[in-house]
Amino acid sequence: MSGVTRDEVIRVLDTVTDPELHRSIVALGMVGGVEVDGGRVRVEIKLTVAGCPLKAEIQRRVSEAVSALPGVETVHVTLDTMSDDERRGLREDIIGTPDKATPFGPGSRTQVICVASGKGGVGKSSITANLAVSLAAAGFSVGLLDADVYGYSIPRMMGVSRAPIMVEDLILPVESHGVRIMSIGFMTQDDNPVIWRGPMLHKALTSFVTDVFWDEPDVLLVDLPPGTGDVSLSVSQLLPGASLVIVTTPQMTAQRVARRAAAMAARVEIPVAGVIENMSFFVAPDTGARYEVFSGGGGPALAAELGAPLLARVPLESAVARAGDEGLPVVAARPDSAAAQALAEAATALTAHLSLRPGHPAGAAPR
Repeated sequence: MSGVTRDEVIRVLDTVTDPELHRSIVALGMVGGVEVDGGRVRVEIKLTVAGCPLKAEIQRRVSEAVSALPGVETVHVTLDTMSDDERRGLREDIIGTPDKATPFGPGSRTQVICVASGKGGVGKSSITANLAVSLAAAGFSVGLLDADVYGYSIPRMMGVSRAPIMVEDLILPVESHGVRIMSIGFMTQDDNPVIWRGPMLHKALTSFVTDVFWDEPDVLLVDLPPGTGDVSLSVSQLLPGASLVIVTTPQMTAQRVARRAAAMAARVEIPVAGVIENMSFFVAPDTGARYEVFSGGGGPALAAELGAPLLARVPLESAVARAGDEGLPVVAARPDSAAAQALAEAATALTAHLSLRPGHPAGAAPR
């Protein structure tokens, strides 16, 4: 069997993508030397940073791609690190020199969807995480910004703990379950409180929007903190054109509090794209009997009052909390469960209401 040529190796390396930047490693300048001696191939890969947490995955992708070439007998992949000049060149190649305050302003192809609640404890973050995973499974490219700075829980729910990689002043979001994630939880020790005043919050959120390589996803989900404070106002300024999904529970008390989130959205001209009622009912696993644990009909009532669709009524299931604690949202952990199916239906209803399709610019959000 004749050996492989260097040009053939370069061509197949061009099909290998970096797991965080989602671009060809050849185009990114990550391929250093390529040596071919008959059927023996040696490839040097230049990592963006020393100690890259995904270096094993990059090695695997390169080795598998080159090994599949006819005539290749052995593949040896070595790792090096980019120089400062090479990193600066990579940064300029992927985003250029940004000249706007936010990458999600007018003309952006990304539909921003903020998920809010009037009060804590209604399962807003769990709903957000499951919507993100459902949308990714449906073929959408999805970003997830955890803007619940004081009560961040998205990293745990999505099963990630490592810090994001920095390329110069550019932050690469951490990816899990096909979703690109950014959270203050990546930058602080677990259980350490974030004790910031309004200006610090605004600065952090601005950095999460403008200094993160989101790469124009189809959808950017934003997990807002409960209530209508500084963070919600900052997000409305940083993410013009966003839509809002409101999460409530059946109790009329919770519905009345959630109404305040809708009132805030109206004041800053964010349209409400839908309402999700969480913990709507409980189905006994042994008998199948259905119980209205939190009676009241708050979700349908709020949706009717706002003239927005009721995207889903999600049943109360222990599997939802357990899956979140284990870092695997229930739509992935138990897709056949009633809660997972309701959450998947909510994602489908949301994309239909906003006229979204994978890989296509967002439709105009109804107002």
